[in-house]
Amino acid sequence: MKKLIAVMILAVLPAFSFAAEHSLVLDKVDIDLSDKAAMQDGARTFANYCMGCHSAKFQRYERVADDLGIPHELMLEKMVFTGAKIGDHMTIGMQVNDAKAWFGAAPPDLTLVARVRGDDWLYSYLRSFYADPSRPFGSNNKVFPNVGMPNVLVGLQGNQVIGCKQVQTEVDGKRQFDPLTGSPLTHEACDQLTIEPNSGTLTPEQFDEKVKNLVTFLAYSANPVKLESQRIGTYVLLFLAFFFVFAYLLKREYWKDVH
Repeated sequence: MKKLIAVMILAVLPAFSFAAEHSLVLDKVDIDLSDKAAMQDGARTFANYCMGCHSAKFQRYERVADDLGIPHELMLEKMVFTGAKIGDHMTIGMQVNDAKAWFGAAPPDLTLVARVRGDDWLYSYLRSFYADPSRPFGSNNKVFPNVGMPNVLVGLQGNQVIGCKQVQTEVDGKRQFDPLTGSPLTHEACDQLTIEPNSGTLTPEQFDEKVKNLVTFLAYSANPVKLESQRIGTYVLLFLAFFFVFAYLLKREYWKDVH
């Protein structure tokens, strides 16, 4: 009995940790898996900024190229830097032992990260790095505190810092106003992210779009057949609805003389 209770407690603990991690309000992102241009840009960003450390070993270059409408020659020229062939898996050259020595742990494979974390989490995480001299790589993350990953997109986004500023007060997601004057109620919040002007190559809007495209590619990578599954599912539901009519009529015909 004690062993059973212990097993049940261990099974429940991950759920509590997951809920605690997601107590932070995440930014919403609306991705479109039919937008090949967005996924192409996301794949380019992934190859240039992520694949130095992270693999996508359950994907093949050829499958990505075909699904995203990228010619094989262009794929090999612009997105393959390891000498891999078009039919190879998207692995990296970094060795696990080296990764552990440099980062403290091997960077995870990102093929299924969108399924594990969710699109909103990824979008918020990639936009929430900020300068922190106390960390080994000089950066921290608001969504994932004390993460071991450096801010590889800092050149695009610019130097982001965390500090205090006046923000409008909200209760249950609703903005609060002074009942007498109608002016917004504000308070000082010391967990606000601010980008130093002209410190990155992209504007904030362009960077948000770049991250959105990267998340779109990762969402595709986690489930390349999602759109096809939805299309087939629609036909299946229509068939079942059509079949139900005849099944009901047949049942009524069989049972009409049964009293």
